Amino acid sequence: MTKKELKPFSCTFTPKIADILLELNCSIAISTYQAGKVVLISANSNNNLIQLARNFDKAMGIAEDEENDKIAIACRDEIIILKNSQYLAKFYPKSPNKYDSLYLPRITFHTGSLDIHDISFGSNNILYAVNTLFSCIVKINENYNFEPYWTPPQIDKITSEDRCHLNGMAMLNGKPKYATAFNNGNTAKSWRENITNSGVIYDIESNKIIAKGLPMPHTPRIFNDELYVLLSATGELVKINTDDGSYKVIIKVDGFVRGMSLNKDYLFIGLSKLRKKSTTFSKLPFAKNANESGIIVIHLPTAKIEGKILYQNSLDEIYDIHILKNKIRPNILNTSSDTYKQGLTIPNTTFWKKNI
Repeated sequence: MTKKELKPFSCTFTPKIADILLELNCSIAISTYQAGKVVLISANSNNNLIQLARNFDKAMGIAEDEENDKIAIACRDEIIILKNSQYLAKFYPKSPNKYDSLYLPRITFHTGSLDIHDISFGSNNILYAVNTLFSCIVKINENYNFEPYWTPPQIDKITSEDRCHLNGMAMLNGKPKYATAFNNGNTAKSWRENITNSGVIYDIESNKIIAKGLPMPHTPRIFNDELYVLLSATGELVKINTDDGSYKVIIKVDGFVRGMSLNKDYLFIGLSKLRKKSTTFSKLPFAKNANESGIIVIHLPTAKIEGKILYQNSLDEIYDIHILKNKIRPNILNTSSDTYKQGLTIPNTTFWKKNI
């Protein structure tokens, strides 16, 4: 079958993937700004995966508020908050009794085009975001396009110049703790000068650089009280020693890694193809071989690759990966169609509005 004959978002996957999802009782959410989608992946048997793709313009960071069963999606010029309803899912008009959860839009923050990357819910329901264009971490609320929370120590002015390509944020105790950037520059797009060995990690609380000389760091995350980061330019998952800035390579792949999420012992990592005509990506050591996009599943305690999902078409670049725990067959609605307007929730009840 040729690429033209494949259905959109066709993929191949190793046999164990479905077993892992069923064992973990979860589904995978992918954001791809390249395709402008959020894709949900679920297992419906021991050897089959089901996908659901929805349009979200330039989808980037995905955050979840597990306590309130909400997710947030950063898009081109807005952040959309969606709330899950199991009851609306059960009676979803197009497919009753098919889905166990259904995320519907509830709030849209009109941020403007800030090139937001990572986002996360913190304590007191505060939504934090990495505002890459303005080189700062911000709070998102109804009062402003963004409210500055922290800027790297070298940044002397909050301005729309993407000075250091601040991109990633790791949370600890409900607040941003670590941040990644491609360099510690203070001039417009200074990070483009030497992207393969100028990356840094900041400790936000101490306002200091704790690691430097990194190859395009992305997706800092704290797992089991330790800091993990993806080094996109070398295809490495590393564990950072926050005392001296050294790191241990956990696993290395021949591709561009970005976006990861942990569920129990399994780590799901996003893999992207490189843009062939990009002067930035062409500098990477594996540029000629980075021809796969999808998800790598790693058993973190043993650092062993347990499975892969590889896309054959439609999806070339992944930004974020997020595991939806205890969601076997989730659904999500966007604001591009009117379907979400028919699903109504009020205290103590929900219903689908019938067309009159």
